[in-house]
Amino acid sequence: MTSSRDRVLGRVRQALGKGGADPAALAEAQAYIDAHARGPTPAFDADRVLRFLRRAGDMESTVARVGHRREIPAALATYLDALDLAPGLVTQKSHRGVCWPEFADLDWARSGLSVEARPTVGDDRLGITGVFCAIAETGTLVVVSGADTPSATTLLPDTHVAIVSANRIVDTMEDAFALIRKERGSVPRAINLISGPSRTGDIEQTIVLGAHGPFRVHILVVDAAPASASEAST
Repeated sequence: MTSSRDRVLGRVRQALGKGGADPAALAEAQAYIDAHARGPTPAFDADRVLRFLRRAGDMESTVARVGHRREIPAALATYLDALDLAPGLVTQKSHRGVCWPEFADLDWARSGLSVEARPTVGDDRLGITGVFCAIAETGTLVVVSGADTPSATTLLPDTHVAIVSANRIVDTMEDAFALIRKERGSVPRAINLISGPSRTGDIEQTIVLGAHGPFRVHILVVDAAPASASEAST
C-alpha cells in the first residue's frame, strides 16, 4: 500500500513539476496552519493525566497508574488475575500474549506472564502495545503504524493493554495531530484512534462490546519516563 501511495504521489509531483519533498512548500503549509486559529475548546482541569484517566473510563477502558516502567509486568498480572470472566476462561492461555519490541526487555516471566515480542498472528489472547500519544479530552489512544508498532496488536487480541507515558498525554486531538506533524514530518501509513473497546449498537440498539475488535482495553499510565536507554532496561 505504501509503494502504491508513493507511486501516486510521484505522478502528482511530476505533473506539478515538483521533485520530492519541497521544504518551502512544507513551510508554507505549516504557516497556513499556524495562521488559522483553532476552534473553541472546553476549559480543562489542571491535571491532564487525571482528566485522561477519567475520560478513558467513560469510554469503558479500565485504567491504572504505575510509578515506573519496571512495574508494568506486575501491574498487568494483577489486572489479568482479577478479570471477571466466566469460570474456566482465566487460564494460562489468557496470561500469554505478544508485545511491541519496545517492551521486550521487561521481566514478564517474573510476574507469571509469557509474552513474546512479535506481531500477532491472529490467535493471541493478549496484545501489549505502546501509543504515540493519548488525548485527555476524549480518553483516546493514538497509535501510528510502523515496523516496530504493528497495528494488528491493538485490533486482534481479546484484550488490548496500552502503555501510556504520562508525558505523552496531550489535551486535544488538534494537539495530537500537531505532535505527529512535528515528530514524524510525513503522515504515517495509518493513524488509529482508539477510544475504549470495540463496540456496536446495530442489533436492537443494544451496545455490544468486542464486536469487531478487543473485548477489553486496559491502560497503564507510567508516571516516570526513563531518562535514558540504560534506565529503560532496569
